[in-house]
Amino acid sequence: MRCPACGHEEDKVVDSRATKENSAVRRRRECLACGHRFTTYEYVEHRLVMVVKKDGRRERYSREKVLNGLLRACEKRPVPMETLEKLIDDVERTVSSHLRDEIPTQELGNEIIKRLANIDQVAYVRFASVYRDFKDISQFLKELRGLLESQE
Repeated sequence: MRCPACGHEEDKVVDSRATKENSAVRRRRECLACGHRFTTYEYVEHRLVMVVKKDGRRERYSREKVLNGLLRACEKRPVPMETLEKLIDDVERTVSSHLRDEIPTQELGNEIIKRLANIDQVAYVRFASVYRDFKDISQFLKELRGLLESQE
């Protein structure tokens, strides 16, 4: 494992434990060169799933791309990283239970949005606006009205 601070390739594992859902192993590491501590996660590698984009292109599913989208939506919001990791774990579990080799981005996005609405409503609207490609303010208003109606 390469140290993110200095690039040295030797470290020692300081602590190792399973995540709450037992879906990954969390390891605290310490660089032997500079002493920087960092965390890594070890996941079970699932079979290759392809994501079918709106324009028909296919690409490999990327957990990192999903996480980056969620991080942008949750910017300056009180949403812990652990919550986002759990959300992604839940979505991956749901998607993999369908035992398909391909999943449309629309289906993947809907699974994310469904869960995000229960975590942070501002992040939900941000994510939905990018995912659903809002063109004007009326689409924002429609989404907000739907959110308010679901609360009542």
